[in-house]
Amino acid sequence: MIFVAPWVLIGLLVLPLLWWLLRVTPPAPRSEMFPAVRFLLGLNATEETPAHTPWWLLTLRLLAAGLVIVALARPVIDAGTALAGNGPVLLVMDNGWASAADWGRRKEAAGALLDRAERTGRRVALLTTAQDGSGAPIKVSATMPVTELRARLAALQPQPWPPDRAAAADAMQAWRDHTRASVIYVPDGLTDGPDFGRFAAAIRDTGPVTEICCDTASAPLLLPPTSEADRLVVHLAQTPRARPTQAGVLAQSGDGRTLARTDVTVAAGASVGSAPIPLPPELRNRLTRLVLEGPPSAGSVVLLDERWRRRPVGLLSGDLTSADTPFTGSIYFLKRALEPFTELREGNAATLLKRDISVLVLADRPLPSGTERDALEAWVRKGGLLIRFAGPRTAEAATNDTDTLLPVRLLAGDRQLGGAMSWSQPAGLAPFATTSPFAGLPVSDDVKVARQVLAEPSADLAGRTWAALQDGTPLVTETPLGAGRVVLFHVTANADWSNLPLSGIFVDMLRRLVELSVGVTSAQGSATLAPAETLDGFGLLSQPPPAATGLQADKFASTAVSPRHPPGLYGPESGRQVLNLATSIAAPEPAAPISGATLETVQGSARERALGPPMLALAILLLCVDMLISLALRGLLRARVSAIAAMLLLLMIPAAHALDSSANPAVDARLGYIVSGDSQVDSIAKAGLEGLSEYVNARTAATLFEPDAVQPGQTDLSLYPLLYWPITADASEPSSAQAAALNDYMSRGGIILIDTRDSGSGAGFAPGTEDALKRIAHSLIIPPLAPLTGEHVLSRAFYLLSDFPGRFTGDTVWVQRDQDRTNDSVSPVIIGGNDWSAAWAMGADGNNPYAVIPGGQRQRILAYRFGVNLVMYALTGNYKGDQVHVPAILQRLGQ
Repeated sequence: MIFVAPWVLIGLLVLPLLWWLLRVTPPAPRSEMFPAVRFLLGLNATEETPAHTPWWLLTLRLLAAGLVIVALARPVIDAGTALAGNGPVLLVMDNGWASAADWGRRKEAAGALLDRAERTGRRVALLTTAQDGSGAPIKVSATMPVTELRARLAALQPQPWPPDRAAAADAMQAWRDHTRASVIYVPDGLTDGPDFGRFAAAIRDTGPVTEICCDTASAPLLLPPTSEADRLVVHLAQTPRARPTQAGVLAQSGDGRTLARTDVTVAAGASVGSAPIPLPPELRNRLTRLVLEGPPSAGSVVLLDERWRRRPVGLLSGDLTSADTPFTGSIYFLKRALEPFTELREGNAATLLKRDISVLVLADRPLPSGTERDALEAWVRKGGLLIRFAGPRTAEAATNDTDTLLPVRLLAGDRQLGGAMSWSQPAGLAPFATTSPFAGLPVSDDVKVARQVLAEPSADLAGRTWAALQDGTPLVTETPLGAGRVVLFHVTANADWSNLPLSGIFVDMLRRLVELSVGVTSAQGSATLAPAETLDGFGLLSQPPPAATGLQADKFASTAVSPRHPPGLYGPESGRQVLNLATSIAAPEPAAPISGATLETVQGSARERALGPPMLALAILLLCVDMLISLALRGLLRARVSAIAAMLLLLMIPAAHALDSSANPAVDARLGYIVSGDSQVDSIAKAGLEGLSEYVNARTAATLFEPDAVQPGQTDLSLYPLLYWPITADASEPSSAQAAALNDYMSRGGIILIDTRDSGSGAGFAPGTEDALKRIAHSLIIPPLAPLTGEHVLSRAFYLLSDFPGRFTGDTVWVQRDQDRTNDSVSPVIIGGNDWSAAWAMGADGNNPYAVIPGGQRQRILAYRFGVNLVMYALTGNYKGDQVHVPAILQRLGQ
């Protein structure tokens, strides 16, 4: 323990004088009858000496005086050792992506060290090692008092890119004109590139270093997944550790729903671990990101675009008997080219079109008029991509002009070596035009075409040609049809007419076409894509920072994230591309502590605690006790005064942080939860309503008492304005008595919040509850429902809300669709699955025991606010939506 103002302790020398002054107490007065003679008879002529103060009372007074003196000296415990030097202090903070995981603890540790600098009156400066979103150069701030720097430190946030060690070193070298300066360094535990040695040298050269390190593991980094035929393989990188570690990875859709989860194990001493996520194509194609469970950061999120989606592709051949014959079959090479990045399906046209499918490939399969061609044409017009390959049957059909589902009219017959329309030697590919989806693909001289079907010359033939031979004849043509497209390869899909199917460019051309089927246009190859949404330091999508600029579509794989190119989504909504943090940064490498630095752990540098305020409070309490004792000794303290004084003393004692309990819900408002029969679910429901009630009591004029467990049919439900009903998978249909009680409760203005606890980002956490909800709702009178929007009174009953999360988010919340004036237009039932009670729950230690997914503390605050709106909605009904009060409100506002 230290004293911030030790000179005040000189006042302790006055205590002997106080002992001498306080040791005498005047005698207590006596009450006598007024008659003079009796008064005179009672007089004692001898001189009286004053009574001495009891030693224990004198000790009490001296103790109170001593506490005041010591409190004014500002005693502090957990103060730590003083910082070296007596010049300015430079606070160096790593604020890159790796610092986000325990950002709050890092700032608290930095604040504790700043307290030491403040006690000695030293000025401080701040240097952050990662650029902010404005792209301004890294530099040391001006020196300032600690109180001013604390405001900057409170507003500081981690960035979604790594620190720039070289720029930080240059900034320290430019600032190194102060003598006897010292450095406080709060690292992220990683080298963040090859310039860490230079950075560490710059810190050492600045002055004595105090470094916070060693008791926290560096943040892991989620790497982009590998796409395989039937699964995604996720990869997790981290600094090698002595023991195996395991982390969960969530695969989420665009609405925040978790579609799959896997555990990734990183072996002891290893730096990378992998695990598969098997998903059917229908679910895999809905994935938009992978999220690492645990503290959020930009390194714990990987965004996904079309590169990781497997589009369903159907294959149809004209010769079904030998279509898959090795090396000669019409779809043999197609299957091997498409299988690595698509979901292949085979069958007849009617069977394939019954399921969702993105691309249909027809290998030398003519389409004469009939139901099959009509069905295929209708499918293309709705947005499908039809890819056709020529062959002998196609060439023959061109003679009678019966196949019209082609991008161009074909000349009768085919062009081949030695024929009437032959060329002297096989033709090679011409470079692809910039408007072609194949633009940018390298053209190999080894690809030769010996035979093809020819397009009939027309004015728009050049505009419909995506690939041509060196002599200008079309090789690939296309035409839009409705919302879809028809593409024709003028050669076969096997090696009969060309060696194109044997080349690598064949796979690349098919990949480009499959991407085109979902709107990723070919023009993006060199186009500049503007940032649409970018990740912040905590891995949440938000508006791009001021310095963010567009990025060429073909540069994503080689561009490092920075303020100019932050990680996130780029391009139009129909053709988004993602830039991930892990795409271009080096694998995490542990950084050694700065040599010669004084090392302190985050726990060891905990914020100092001042003892002055509690000492002053204790001194005041002792003086109040002394006053009561003095009055009692003088006979001036009566019973009524004593009771009042005791009550005042009790009011000075802070109340415990707990809800008031009462046995009468008819008098004291409270919430209720319907007993599910599952002890764990019921305990979470109770803890959640307790946490919500405390939040409501602290922030509104409402006073809620401890919530009750209720059982419909046995408990009088009319005493509760709001009931919370957590659904379990084994929940049975309510009995007739229970259903009658619930229906009567809802018809008389009661509100039931039904929570399935498994929707949105928590999909799969409580399987079976959706079916249970259907069973339960069968016997309840539930009105027609509609999604809860920002226009509903519930979204603005107290807070203005546009989202209504709980422990999970992303699910639709349902309320009554139509207004019912007989029930004050209040929805009797609210249905969702965001597990609100787990988000509201508070443990005995005052902490929230259940993590919210994926939004962290901000999501929990929104969950509490939604709960407040629920309570206000239940207590006040549709008050805020009643237009009758508008004139009175405007009059009060003077309008």
